Amino acid sequence: MTDQPPPSLRRDAERNRQLLLRTAFDLMASKGLDVSYEEIARAAGTGMGTMYRRFPQRQDLLDALFSEHIETVLGLAEEASRRDDPWEGLSWFLERQLEIEAQSRGLGELLRSRDQATTLVQRARRQMTPLVADLIDRAVRARQLPPGATPADFVAVHVMVGSVMDASRSFAPQLWRRALRIALAGMRHADLSGQPPEEAVIERLYNEQSD
Repeated sequence: MTDQPPPSLRRDAERNRQLLLRTAFDLMASKGLDVSYEEIARAAGTGMGTMYRRFPQRQDLLDALFSEHIETVLGLAEEASRRDDPWEGLSWFLERQLEIEAQSRGLGELLRSRDQATTLVQRARRQMTPLVADLIDRAVRARQLPPGATPADFVAVHVMVGSVMDASRSFAPQLWRRALRIALAGMRHADLSGQPPEEAVIERLYNEQSD
């Protein structure tokens, strides 16, 4: 029989965990992923021992911190697929996804960084690709997008607009919205004849952001 900690200790541990998560999210939202454990613990009013007990590895913290937000994005894609107008659903999804990233510098860095790429993010991309492919297919069949449009094209849009967001976050935080409108308008009228990029190219688009 395995000894279990008393309920009060388990409740205290969970409260500390949630406090550290909230504090880490707030700090990373404004400062990015490089916030140190020391800064998080100090802002939360806990000791470093508590920090390491709850999150022994930094990857544990990142996975816990962003799993909920990635699930939110997946939910947005599913909601977009239920909209009657395919193009409205697709463009709505892209804008909502980028809004989440605009509110959290850390999330944007996580999604577009080689160094911080995690199994969680890779899983999210695998789950999201068929949902986005379905949104694109609906728009193509409705003649709202040119034939040949693929998820890779919208990865490029995401990377381009995300780069504008990251570059202008401190002095023009809404500039990404204009960049998104320009990119989406271009997609609707683009000549996409020829072979689409391979999946490996999609990964390189993300990976090169951190070089």
